[in-house]
Amino acid sequence: MHADGFETLAIHAGQEPDPVTGAVVPPIYQVSTFKQDGVGGLRGAALGAGGGSGGGSARWIEGYEYSRSANPTRGAMEECLAALEGGVRALAFASGMAAEDCLLRTVCRPGDHVLIPHDAYGGTYRLHDKIFTNWGVSYLPVPMSEPESVRDALASKPARVVWVETPTNPLLSVADITALADIAREVGALLVVDNTFASPYLQQPLALGADVVVHSTTKYIGGHSDVVGGALVVKDADLGERIAFTQNATGAAAGPFDAWLTLRGVKTLGVRMDRHCQNALRVADMLAAHPRVAEVLYPGLASHPGHEVAAKQMRGFGGMVSFRHGGGEAEAVAFCGRTRLFTLAESRAPGADDARVGGRVGTRGARRPGPPVGRHRDRRRPARGPPLGLRLTPPAVCAVA
Repeated sequence: MHADGFETLAIHAGQEPDPVTGAVVPPIYQVSTFKQDGVGGLRGAALGAGGGSGGGSARWIEGYEYSRSANPTRGAMEECLAALEGGVRALAFASGMAAEDCLLRTVCRPGDHVLIPHDAYGGTYRLHDKIFTNWGVSYLPVPMSEPESVRDALASKPARVVWVETPTNPLLSVADITALADIAREVGALLVVDNTFASPYLQQPLALGADVVVHSTTKYIGGHSDVVGGALVVKDADLGERIAFTQNATGAAAGPFDAWLTLRGVKTLGVRMDRHCQNALRVADMLAAHPRVAEVLYPGLASHPGHEVAAKQMRGFGGMVSFRHGGGEAEAVAFCGRTRLFTLAESRAPGADDARVGGRVGTRGARRPGPPVGRHRDRRRPARGPPLGLRLTPPAVCAVA
């Protein structure tokens, strides 16, 4: 972490007063193209070089010409995220999936192999299974919470990327980032960590040995359910430049208003995550004592298999609680309908200032090969079968009984 505290960086990194007007909040540069001072004479180059009264926002930008390539508002957001994750560069995208796609297109080629979590987020699974396999990139689901399983999988077939999600969505498995970084380094694989559910406030994968951090900024970073976005943060400048080339070529960049909304949300990330963690633990304790709950999945409980690893690498245990209802699918669905403080909604987007509950039903068990919740998400409706689990997102500002 930078010498400045997290909350200070969240408020100030990349957000120096506007050099023209003195505005204390970065303006929304809702513009597609920029005037040039002669052919190739791009304005903003002085700021991009770290000079000028702007203090070096988006310091990797060599002037602005077209907002797909670079935009000052997006640059401010990227500067802030890079500081919060301790990276040398961040890149903001139109969605978390756009960020994942751009990264894989940059680092993988036909014939490459990727390890993914056995309980990966459904969108990540779909991207590998339905898109990149058509490009000749193979994948293997592996329980990332078991480092030796990862080592064995790499020994059987070398991988270009080891893709980690910790905690996972929605079963909240926890992977030891440091251990996996050592294993990936031994074979020259890139360690990518999806840090969405932890957020940079609770966990900093780059400091633990990861090469790239992925975020769906839609979730905790944005924090208000009013913007969709994604981000990549890297610790290698050359890799950042390669990703930026792919992003510019394919066009999946965040718009300036989306970047502004995300930057506004990140200012309160620390205080929101503190409350999320407090509320989640209370909900988890309550559910664990409930006679109709079969199992509670929350890293903050001592009964969680990843509790010790989470305590070692996270500042707190997060705001997501998953649990298995003991009464079958009908009871699980009825539970969703009876909630009063929790809004029944698509709960793959946690982190807002209201409370959410959502059900996931499916026939795949948590320990069986392949993502237990990924495959049914390829359809409009969930697959029928016994309840896989319900998950709660405790609110940031509401006491949960």
